[in-house]
Amino acid sequence: MRFFYTSFLATLVVVALPHPCLRAADTLRIATYNVENYTSAGRLVGDTYLKNYPKPESAKRALHAVVASLQADILAVQEMGSGPYFEEFRHDLAALGLAYPHGALIEAGDPDRHIAILSRIALKEVRPYTHVGFDYLGGREIVKRGAVEVVFETDRGEVSLWVVHLKSRFTVKAADPTSALERAGEATAIRDLILRCHPDPARSRFLIVGDFNDGKTRRPVRAMETRGRTVIATLLEASDSRGERWTHFYRREETYERVDHILASPALMPLVERSASGDPQARIHDVPEVALASDHRPVMVTLRLRPVSPATTGS
Repeated sequence: MRFFYTSFLATLVVVALPHPCLRAADTLRIATYNVENYTSAGRLVGDTYLKNYPKPESAKRALHAVVASLQADILAVQEMGSGPYFEEFRHDLAALGLAYPHGALIEAGDPDRHIAILSRIALKEVRPYTHVGFDYLGGREIVKRGAVEVVFETDRGEVSLWVVHLKSRFTVKAADPTSALERAGEATAIRDLILRCHPDPARSRFLIVGDFNDGKTRRPVRAMETRGRTVIATLLEASDSRGERWTHFYRREETYERVDHILASPALMPLVERSASGDPQARIHDVPEVALASDHRPVMVTLRLRPVSPATTGS
């Protein structure tokens, strides 16, 4: 297990420009974003397939623009590379006046792609889970990318943010051709972990966010919503400025799906921003740069509460 956590950037100098993330002090904006292979990976560059090639600079610039326009106080990231990539990402954002001084990178079973947190507010606790096991095809597996819970203080008490990135649909297992059984096993294992930490969701304020690699009616999402008669969390409806609901563009098949989700516990639901019709909602971010930055679009939610920054510990 490797767990990388920092509470400040010791050598970083940020130009004193007006910060684009400053808004009303009594709201907190949280976003989830699969940044598509912010690491060295096999990828097409022009018409040529190259192995172990970094994310192109043009895609990075587009990604920076998307993050700037999100104005997120806390950003949950999927498909982040190892520590140096994570620090490069934060450094480049800070150089643009987008400082995220608090962060955590969780390295679990996937050697290349990790989940991460970037935060403008201090994190009271970071709880990584890198060896969450579940039964699968007659054996025992661990959740490939693990999970993380970060806890922060607000004027309404503690709030937790759970971040997940479930197994992709790519597999060589004939018995599970789209990894549906594996994703369901991962989701169920994480769901049971959440309930061990928060046995009464009606009294615990938490969000579950991330790339589920499945739609809203599939088992991974439904597993996070209920267990038996216990309501764990509610999936927030989300759409973009045009009313479209997709978050992932699968280039090979030219298909659009919503696979990135935000769910809120019953105790947190009253604090979720409402639509004009009065329904709790999230929003899918659709600025022009998203098409170049990633094959996913970020999803965000605004909470009507005031963060309280606890004392920060050094890294």
